[in-house]
Amino acid sequence: MIDQVNNQEPPSSVRKFFSVFQYSRVALEIVWSTSAALTMAMAFSTLVSGVLPAAIASVGGLFVDAVASAFQQDSAAAEQARDDVLFYVFLELGLVVFMTGAQRLNTICQSILRVLLGNKINVMILEKALTLELAHFEDAEYYDKLVRARREASSRPLSLVIKTFDLLRDLIALITIGIFLFQFSVWAVALLAIAGIPAFLAEAKFSGEAFRIHRRRSAERRMQIYLEMVLTREDGVKEVKLLQLGKLFLKRYVDIFRSMYKEDRNLVLRRGFWGYVLGLLASSAFYFAYGWVGFATIAGAITIGQMTMYIAQFRLGQNAVTNSLTAINGMYEDNLYLSNLTEYLEHKVPEQTGTETLGFDRDDGIRFEDVSFSYPGSEIPALNKVSLHIKPGESLAIVGENGSGKTTLIKLLTRLYSPSKGRIFLEGLELKEWDIETLRQKIGVIFQDFARYQLIVGENIGIGDVDEIEKDPLIEEAAKKGMADVFVRDLPRSYKTQLGTWFKDGKELSGGQWQKIALSRAFMRSKADILILDEPTAAIDAKAEAEIFSHFGDLTDNKISIIISHRFSTVRRADHIIVLEKGEIQEEGSHSELLDKEGHYATLFRLQAQGYQ
Repeated sequence: MIDQVNNQEPPSSVRKFFSVFQYSRVALEIVWSTSAALTMAMAFSTLVSGVLPAAIASVGGLFVDAVASAFQQDSAAAEQARDDVLFYVFLELGLVVFMTGAQRLNTICQSILRVLLGNKINVMILEKALTLELAHFEDAEYYDKLVRARREASSRPLSLVIKTFDLLRDLIALITIGIFLFQFSVWAVALLAIAGIPAFLAEAKFSGEAFRIHRRRSAERRMQIYLEMVLTREDGVKEVKLLQLGKLFLKRYVDIFRSMYKEDRNLVLRRGFWGYVLGLLASSAFYFAYGWVGFATIAGAITIGQMTMYIAQFRLGQNAVTNSLTAINGMYEDNLYLSNLTEYLEHKVPEQTGTETLGFDRDDGIRFEDVSFSYPGSEIPALNKVSLHIKPGESLAIVGENGSGKTTLIKLLTRLYSPSKGRIFLEGLELKEWDIETLRQKIGVIFQDFARYQLIVGENIGIGDVDEIEKDPLIEEAAKKGMADVFVRDLPRSYKTQLGTWFKDGKELSGGQWQKIALSRAFMRSKADILILDEPTAAIDAKAEAEIFSHFGDLTDNKISIIISHRFSTVRRADHIIVLEKGEIQEEGSHSELLDKEGHYATLFRLQAQGYQ
């Protein structure tokens, strides 16, 4: 259906009519699973609301005839007519009370379901997001799918079910009304059915056009959200003010709005014009029937009460036809939007996990064999034929310029990506054979662009091992290893202090303090066999760095440690060092060995050393 919407002309009216039911079953299943009781109550109240209007109109006609009869009868018959009038008054009152209660029940069910369903759909979207690979979030096209799924899909399933029920209600009402009008003339029934079709066809066309416009704008909407975020969040405001970017970004935000507004305005104007013109046809049909019934009454073919009833029935019928056609168009539009959700949820994600939880050769450590990797859409490999062996208990340092492939190597080791070519082994098992949860439990990693969670201090550190997040002694021990306990003890509520500025009483930290929190988070993963630090001390002063790495060897005893750093005071401590350049290993060896080679490493080391002289 998505390809049909994007690449082909709008389907015919007949196909549109049947396509409205394509996702109705899916929507009904979601709503039913949210609350079967509320769905049943809504269905019952919808059924009642469909039957009663015609019954009320019929009773109204009988009431008029009873009143007219009271004027034409003798006293005894008039007394009976007055009793009939009173009976019809109370009967119609009872029906109105019953219908009003059903409508109120329907409204209550919809309100409760809307809240429950919105949460359920969001949970479904987030659960799907947990199964996606990192590449999906870095793919603009797929990210657009996520944005489209989140934008309106949480409300569309309920909307589709409501419109389905409304359609059933209107069809029931039309059948009931048709029975009454058939007694007057079969042509009246035909006129009722045909009158709303032109407006329906126009509305179907505009519904599809509106969807295609909204679908095409995912990238523009994301840019607006991004610009709004940059202009309003604390992590962007500093540069916005200092570089005077505010007016530039605000202008871009407004320009995007204006381009979308112009298209929306034109669609609304065309939709409104044709809706008005074609709606006049339906009104003309009603007044034709209005005069027809009036002349039939004058001719004595029907009574005054029947005239009142038929006019009311035709009015109700006309509304039911219009509402049912509108419901079908709404269902068509809801189906189009719901296709975004279905497309996202049904996206096939390659199975990430194997089944193995233990390697058969723990002494083999980590092994890269001719590993190459290219990012999607890039022809230049980020890593090219990298072969590497890291033994248990060994420390590896990776040196290289920005963009040389250092972080990419770590992403492959942690299975955030899979190699384009070659194989990676851990304890003798290829990474793809490992159970993904077990593999990641064996690895503690902190990236240079680590997250600054708006949580309390203890949780910020404890999430390094979510199974131990409630164990304060382990959190405090990790904080000591990461050198964070020194300043944490001085915070207003120590490890219970809220960090960040998003929430009340939040405390903002310096860049170096945040990095120590992140380091502590990595040390929290005490059960991990591999500790990976990507630029772990970039924002930490030299004294603190020296203190951390003076006992780093003790902290990683019997573990594999991998460090990416531009500071040679850190790098030189490693057992083995590799120099990456353009995705390839150019040099490797110990610190002294690399200095003796007088290669790129030695040049970089001496350049940095001169800065301290």
